Amino acid sequence: MSRKAMNNRISLNVLLVEDQQNIAQNIAEYMESKGHSLDFASNGKQALDLALTEHYDLIVLDLNLPQMGGLEVSRHIREKSDRHIPIIMLTACDSIEDKVTGFSVGADDYLTKPFSLQELEVRCLALSRRHLLQTNKTLTLGPLTIDRQSKQVTREGKSLDVNATGFKILTVLAEAYPQVVSRSQLAHKIWGDEPTESDAMRSHIYQLRNIVDKPFPCSFIKTVHGVGFVIDINCLGVKGVGIRNES
Repeated sequence: MSRKAMNNRISLNVLLVEDQQNIAQNIAEYMESKGHSLDFASNGKQALDLALTEHYDLIVLDLNLPQMGGLEVSRHIREKSDRHIPIIMLTACDSIEDKVTGFSVGADDYLTKPFSLQELEVRCLALSRRHLLQTNKTLTLGPLTIDRQSKQVTREGKSLDVNATGFKILTVLAEAYPQVVSRSQLAHKIWGDEPTESDAMRSHIYQLRNIVDKPFPCSFIKTVHGVGFVIDINCLGVKGVGIRNES
């Protein structure tokens, strides 16, 4: 595959929830070879904790899990998460009743074991694209507004001249709010598997802060040392404010 084609691929950050190590390993090797990054959970409680504290594009969720079953995990994610995380359920059960039950607790897609790894990736990509298309074009986080369609950023009504990489970084952080995005997750979302200079992220964050924060009395883009970055609007004295999607 050409470098241009690779750059045009969608690179997903996936939470894979599967207690059978051989299956998890096969999925991981295939998905990572296609440029995706994966985190792993082998039981339901671990999966729920990761889903609610980390930022994922998609969750591949087995139903038969120790400690907490996949149906319960999905239900809790839908009840507790402040954003919609697409979920593909994996199961050996293929009856209509089983699928209806899965969809009723929040599944977006269903894949019956055994399945081909190629089909799993195709479904993940399709679900990710569908989710993005269904997401409204404008993110509003307090006085910060990000227009995905026009690639425009405003703060307190003032238009900000953010370059393409800065726009990607800001959008990833805004979509993850209030969660922290690790340096590795952010780098993968921006550059995929392409090698980057060690100081590239630091430089882009510095430039972005100069545009988004420096002209204003309150700094939104915060560094969580040893972890990554987060948008924090608590300096405004407004806690618990989430992203408002606008059409």
